[in-house]
Amino acid sequence: MNNAPKPNALPWLVVSVIVIALDQLTKWWVLSSLPEYTAIPVIEGFWNWYRTYNTGAAFSFLAGGGGWQKWFFTVLAFGISALLAFWLSRTPRADWKTALPFALVIGGAIGNVIDRQLHGHVVDFIQWHWRDYYWPAFNLADAAIVGGAIGIALFGLIGGVSEKRRPG
Repeated sequence: MNNAPKPNALPWLVVSVIVIALDQLTKWWVLSSLPEYTAIPVIEGFWNWYRTYNTGAAFSFLAGGGGWQKWFFTVLAFGISALLAFWLSRTPRADWKTALPFALVIGGAIGNVIDRQLHGHVVDFIQWHWRDYYWPAFNLADAAIVGGAIGIALFGLIGGVSEKRRPG
């Protein structure tokens, strides 16, 4: 009988590091190349580069908080990241449906924390729109968080359904 521990999913944190690096590189490019609050069309009528800033969270939640929200979102991001890293340590390495979404959320959360600590706000620059409707601007860290959250929900739902169907 083999009682050796199975390898855990902590190496998936490399994905988090890649997300952080890409996020920070794109924000460096934005801060050094794009004018503030000026739409630069990428795909006319749908996608612009648009350099803007967010002191809050998604959809500018708590943006008018007066500064305390910087620390609130920093503590929240570190807390969630620590919890997800702990769960990664208990996840089998081959379970990519769990590990990848966790790693994406961790990378995105830490990427935005870096912005909050360096600049006092998050740098956003991807703007999607259709006619007169403009989706709130976002960045790669935001996309990783949303993609990870969708993966957690989707794979969790699929996993939960398949667990129930599995013969006992």
